[in-house]
Amino acid sequence: MLLRVPSFDRFVLFLGGKGGVGKTTMASAASLRSADSGSKTLLVSTDPAHSTSDILETDLGAEPKLVCDNFWAMELDPEREADRYIQGVKEQIAESTAPRLLAEVERQIDIARVSPGAEEAALFERFTRLIEDSESQFDRIVFDTAPTGQTLRLLSLPELMSAWIGGLIGQRKKVNSLGRMWRNVAGAAAGDNQAGSDPVLDALEERRARFGRARQILTDAGRTSFVFVVTAERLPIWETEKAVSSLTKYGIPVGGILVNRVLPPDVGGAFLEDRRQQEAEYLSRLEREFRSFPICRVPLMERDVVGVDALRRLAASYLGETERR
Repeated sequence: MLLRVPSFDRFVLFLGGKGGVGKTTMASAASLRSADSGSKTLLVSTDPAHSTSDILETDLGAEPKLVCDNFWAMELDPEREADRYIQGVKEQIAESTAPRLLAEVERQIDIARVSPGAEEAALFERFTRLIEDSESQFDRIVFDTAPTGQTLRLLSLPELMSAWIGGLIGQRKKVNSLGRMWRNVAGAAAGDNQAGSDPVLDALEERRARFGRARQILTDAGRTSFVFVVTAERLPIWETEKAVSSLTKYGIPVGGILVNRVLPPDVGGAFLEDRRQQEAEYLSRLEREFRSFPICRVPLMERDVVGVDALRRLAASYLGETERR
């Protein structure tokens, strides 16, 4: 039985799952379906192993490129985003750091660049800006995500980084308070107890507010949906079960399951019949484990789905209607 996935009509749509299950194909097809329905749609690949350019048969970069009517696409490079993020931090710090300390501060920042989580943090910084900017430019933004583990780390960042930045803000305020006390005792303030603007504190406050806005969007079931792409095999199903539990923990709404590459009923042979019997068991498990979510089955195609026309045919046949926001 084919169940249409209703959550393709959200403003922010994630398509994720285990590597190799066809996320990019499904994300590209869903984006085209959205664009054809009249919605200005942006497809963003956050997977380091980019294949969106190949599937759409066009060269993509770090900025939106018009592919066809109402449809733009881009590919984010996590390493490049991390370099750009670190450079921006250095420029901010340089404005409020004494020249004699700047070299050591920059050395510490460079160390942070190669630490675990640096690329995810930088990618999330760009991700939050993309969502904010897209609200005025696009009707829908579709994220073709990295494999499940990387994506879950990325989507957990709003909560984790908000708490971390909150701690930094508290520490910065204490430092500023101690600085004012010292200036008062030393007479450096010349009777003026009001400290000037603190660009570091301002930047931290602005980041915390932006992360808070991003979390509001991500946890709003009326605006955001995470659709899992899975194949009827043991490991993808097992990984998806864990991922659904994790997203529920962080309050991110799951909108449905796309079961990709299901064997067509009219292909035969003893080998395929054995595969079909095993597949039926996994499909039954999917229906049982994810019975509270819409499930859409997409058959295995005769040929690779490449190019706008092929993606459009796939979307029209199997992904249902996508309403305009």
